[in-house]
Amino acid sequence: MNIQKFLENQKNLFWFLQFFGWTGYGVITWIGAKAHDVPSAYNYVIIVMVVTGFLLSLGLRYLFHYCLTLKPIYTALLSILSCYLVTIPWILSKNLSIYYFYKGGWYPDSVFKYLGGITASFYIILLWGGLYFGIKYYRMLQKEREATLKANSIAHEAQLKMLRYQLNPHFLFNTLNAISTLILETDTRRANDMVTRLSNFLRYSLDNDPMQKIALQNEIDALRLYLDIEKVRFEERLELVFDIDQEAAHGLIPSLLLQPLVENSIKYAVAISETGGRITVKASKIGDTLRIEVSDDGPGVELVEGEIAASRGVGVSNTSNRLEELYGDKHSFTLNNIEPKGLKIEICIPFESEK
Repeated sequence: MNIQKFLENQKNLFWFLQFFGWTGYGVITWIGAKAHDVPSAYNYVIIVMVVTGFLLSLGLRYLFHYCLTLKPIYTALLSILSCYLVTIPWILSKNLSIYYFYKGGWYPDSVFKYLGGITASFYIILLWGGLYFGIKYYRMLQKEREATLKANSIAHEAQLKMLRYQLNPHFLFNTLNAISTLILETDTRRANDMVTRLSNFLRYSLDNDPMQKIALQNEIDALRLYLDIEKVRFEERLELVFDIDQEAAHGLIPSLLLQPLVENSIKYAVAISETGGRITVKASKIGDTLRIEVSDDGPGVELVEGEIAASRGVGVSNTSNRLEELYGDKHSFTLNNIEPKGLKIEICIPFESEK
């Protein structure tokens, strides 16, 4: 049996600690008695102390269950009072066993002598109660922490999925608009070809979980599916250059990370130019870092503190936010205008290999 899994159950943990706790108390008391050369008749007293303490503390457990439903101040006061009330029958059983087993049946004439040593016994019961509440509150805090982490994880996952899928409607609108134009121009062959390629890309997009990372080479393959669609729109006006290092190709990145960046370049560099434009995707491994560059030869953009204005960079800002959610301060995402013209986006993330 897996002990750790067994003790994760609250009831199992209580009975484990209850049994070994009182057994340990009995062993320590027996060792102390032996150290002071106490006669063996005292062993019966120890057995009575352990058994009665074990049983009385079970009742105390149920009293504490009620105490936990009260306000903190009432919980503390009632718990202390409960410990003292439980101590009374425990010390009575202890002293009676001492008089019966250890002192040969001699009994005192004063009732108060039956309560002798109640203060020390009260501290022991109080210690039991402190341990009970300490473990109880620790487990409650652990559960609350686990619930908080789970809630944060769910929120984090939802945020990533929102950032991922927020891009698709924009792309889908552009593609459907292009298909509509081809149909109106009675270019059914190209329209049908574009629908087929769109179907392939959407199937890939929906089959890949945005929470999962994929090899850069697979991302490039997915990017080619997307660019096959754009090629129908722009034909020779769209020039593509891929420069991917062999080692970098095996690096893991979030799925469909590059598509919105390339889409941004198509929209603001290729589509607005009569002669079209060039888009370059580079990737290399530098130490423990995977560096990816997406650049174009368009007119560039006006940058404000290294960021594109919101009206011209929905895909870029979403990609930046997605990286922030996944990597925090372990990544960089920079944008720079390049000479003589164009925009370069550089991403640096920790290198993780699929091998």
